[in-house]
Formats: sequence, structure tokens, C-alpha cells
Amino acid sequence: MYDIEKVLLAVDGTESSRKAVSYVARLAPLISNMSVCLLHVYPEPPPNFYVAGGNLQTYKSQKEERTAIYIKSYLDILHEAGVSDDSIITIIKMCENKTISQAVLNIQQDGGYDTVVAGKRGVSKAEEFIFGSISNTIARECHDFTTWIVG
Repeated sequence: MYDIEKVLLAVDGTESSRKAVSYVARLAPLISNMSVCLLHVYPEPPPNFYVAGGNLQTYKSQKEERTAIYIKSYLDILHEAGVSDDSIITIIKMCENKTISQAVLNIQQDGGYDTVVAGKRGVSKAEEFIFGSISNTIARECHDFTTWIVG
């Protein structure tokens, strides 16, 4: 049986991410010793980024500043549910030479997270076929951990 004490909560600022955070917040009081990692993984710059004069450090800073805004609101939701600061960590990182899904799966494995929670994005079937779905990939690859997809 899988434990659910160590939760990796993959977020991206969408309404479905907010729902996933709220879902975990509702469960947190019922699970003793729950720790939560709020994770946001963002993509590498587009191919023409550097040709157009882009700076990698500026790109990273902008992504992290935008992410920090909604991460704060997610922290507020968790705090209101009684999850302490000691039980929450935040990771914001750029995926390098891999998909966002693979980056999330690598962090799950490296951190030994029991459960991965992600929101179901509202993409069309065509978009899902072309770009893939992070939640679908995580669900498909969950061989030694539990996955919750919140819609």
C-alpha cells in the first residue's frame, strides 16, 4: 500500500491547479505528518529566443517572478487548512533538455514523493495530441507512486 504523507503538487497557475491545491488542503488535516512540495516547472526559452537578443537569466527571473504570484496564493490556501510552513517546500525550475512531464517525474523520483497531484488542464483533443498532456503522462508513468488528477 502506498503512503500519502509526502505529496508533490505540480502547479502551473491555472484554475485546475488551484482546484488541485484546494483538494490537497482539504485532505491535509486528515493525514498526519503530510508534507507538500509545490512544484512549478516551466519550459526552456523558444528556439528563436537567443537570436532575438534574449537573455537566459532575465527569462528565468521573469518566469520565477510570475510564478511566485500564484504560489503565494497557493501557500495561503494550504496555510488556511492548517498546513505549517515547516511542512511545505516550493520548487520553481526550468526543465532542461526534457519535457515538463519528465522533469516532474524526475523530481518525484529524486525526492521520493509518495503521491503526485496535478490539475487536469482543459486542452482539446487536438492540442493534447500535438503537445501532450502533463497529467496524462504522469498518470501513465506512475508505477511506484500514487497519482491524483484533479479536474
